Amino acid sequence: ETTDNDQPGCIHVTMDLYKFAHKIAPWCSSDLIAQTFLLAVAAREIDMRASPYDLSEYGFEPIRVEEAAGRVEYIEAQRDLRERARVVREQLIEAYRCLI
Repeated sequence: ETTDNDQPGCIHVTMDLYKFAHKIAPWCSSDLIAQTFLLAVAAREIDMRASPYDLSEYGFEPIRVEEAAGRVEYIEAQRDLRERARVVREQLIEAYRCLI
């Protein structure tokens, strides 16, 4: 099965859901594409906040992953994103299965 190597907690894998929804665009509902896009935006925000660059002047408070509290915050953000993406991921996998 193609999902054997899926890492649903990975920020970048969640961003890729949009890419894979867009690849089958005419056969994937616009609602599902929109949901994957919104998840990608949320994932990218977490990714930028955890980067070594201070983006607070742009409204992105840093997640200081170099500190214990920051690592906890990052892990919680990953878990929340994974849960938000769970149903969307299942719907996208089903959309691909329908094409096969």
